[in-house]
Amino acid sequence: MAAMAENEPLDESVSQPNGRIISAESRVNGHALRTSNGQVYRTESNGKISVNGIQQHIEAPCCRDIHGKEPPDGGARAWLVMVSAFLCNGVIFGLINTYGVLHKLLTERMTAQGDAEANSKAALVGSLAIGTTFFLSPVAGCLTDKIGLRLTTFIGGMLASGGLLLSSFSANNINALYFTYGIMFGLGGALAYTPTLAILGHYFKRYLGKVSGFVTAGSSVFTVILPPGLDWLLGSYGLETTLRIMSLMAAFIIVCSFVYKPLHLPLHVPKKKIGRSRLAVFMRSVINVEIWKRKRYVIWALCVPLALFGYFVPYVHMMKFVETSFPGRDVNLPVMCIGITSGIGRLIFGVIADMPGVNRMYLQQLSLVCIGLVTLLLPLTSSYVLLVTFALVMGLFDGCFISLLGPIAYEICGPSGATQAIGFLLGLCSLPLTIGPPVAGMIFERTGSYTLPLILAGLPPLLGSSMLFLMRCVKDEGAPKTANGVAAPQNGDIETSSNGDYRLKAVKSNAPLMSSSENGVSNGYALTNGSASAAKSIGSTENPNGLNGHANGHVDVPDPTTE
Repeated sequence: MAAMAENEPLDESVSQPNGRIISAESRVNGHALRTSNGQVYRTESNGKISVNGIQQHIEAPCCRDIHGKEPPDGGARAWLVMVSAFLCNGVIFGLINTYGVLHKLLTERMTAQGDAEANSKAALVGSLAIGTTFFLSPVAGCLTDKIGLRLTTFIGGMLASGGLLLSSFSANNINALYFTYGIMFGLGGALAYTPTLAILGHYFKRYLGKVSGFVTAGSSVFTVILPPGLDWLLGSYGLETTLRIMSLMAAFIIVCSFVYKPLHLPLHVPKKKIGRSRLAVFMRSVINVEIWKRKRYVIWALCVPLALFGYFVPYVHMMKFVETSFPGRDVNLPVMCIGITSGIGRLIFGVIADMPGVNRMYLQQLSLVCIGLVTLLLPLTSSYVLLVTFALVMGLFDGCFISLLGPIAYEICGPSGATQAIGFLLGLCSLPLTIGPPVAGMIFERTGSYTLPLILAGLPPLLGSSMLFLMRCVKDEGAPKTANGVAAPQNGDIETSSNGDYRLKAVKSNAPLMSSSENGVSNGYALTNGSASAAKSIGSTENPNGLNGHANGHVDVPDPTTE
């Protein structure tokens, strides 16, 4: 099948085994169908749907794959997507995690200029970058569903690369760096990171855990490689040139965005109700409210941020803890151990997560429990060797936790809701990740010891992991059923058919779907109960499978909400 750009409509008819479809000529001529409520649905020549003469907006699909009914789980393009996502993830978080190299030089420059608050001001630049990346992830999720994975990633790459390039021209102005490095680069990272996780579910299902582990390991690999490289660049060419080379690295995100051709449709179409304001309709068209109707996702999205209040404390304060508890020992070794085993853990637990019978949620709970227990044991450690061992264990389960975020989002919300599910989760996580380390620092300054801060940091992961068991007590009765890995909405607004077309309230759109519908509709038409009477007036015959088949090839699909 020839490659197709995003939002490109079908321009030719597709033959069906037991019915007819509306060809491109019929759509141009304005094929219309009158329903029992008196409304006339017409497909205009521009591909949009009009109801009683008023055009209705339907989300165009990101691409078409009318032959494949499951993610391919392999193939040249799938592996290319995986490598591109690995590079994107590595570049984004590799640059964010290695800001400490730049922080040292910025602090020295500002101190030489007589700034008494040089350390905290320079640290704020890096904090803004990581905080913006996570905090604006919900925006990235909504934007992805609105304009597509490819374009969102492209914009993210442009902002990240442009922010670093502008930073090179304002390296001596800390206030300018707050915007160019902190906000622009952080926003670019947010817009690129969420699609990087979401695209994997379009190409992988059976190997999703392994692939997610490999992709998320990119940040660990780049975090290990970049510090010595950046340190050499700073010593040889200075801060300005180093920032320009970092900008060139971020430009790889732009190149990778062209590979992100999605294979699933964003099936979220807002219901239009009488009395609903235009603002409400617009907000519902931007935000996928269906994911918040799923109790399991709500519990997951609230418990994981709760667990992360103490999650980041050991990573931030480990060097200071080693300096105070084990004077003369290498302060960098435990942090390096965490980074190395985190990458290994993402690969190992990615493989484990794909094994038959393995519950990914239990695996993530196990990772939080282990991280919490190790954090509680850190202040009781009297041996440096034992401390390094704890760091190795912590990194291993950190990799487990990170690698399972994407697969669990797909498992709970399906392909149509996974993008925003990931985005909102990361946005909620930004607050505890930002608040936890400063609070631990304040407690240390008052007590002079890391015993209380680390004990308090170890409790939230244990509490959050325990509360995740609430997911076993709820059932998403309103969750849409899935067919061939594609979520089918419960309200009957969209029905899928085997020719890759989808319909809104019995109106056939020129936008394709990926797979056949669960109820076996194969003629390209599907009617909900709301428009069944219109088809009955044409003449119908009963079908033994419970569907009402009509002489013109229409099929009545019972509304699952009434079953």
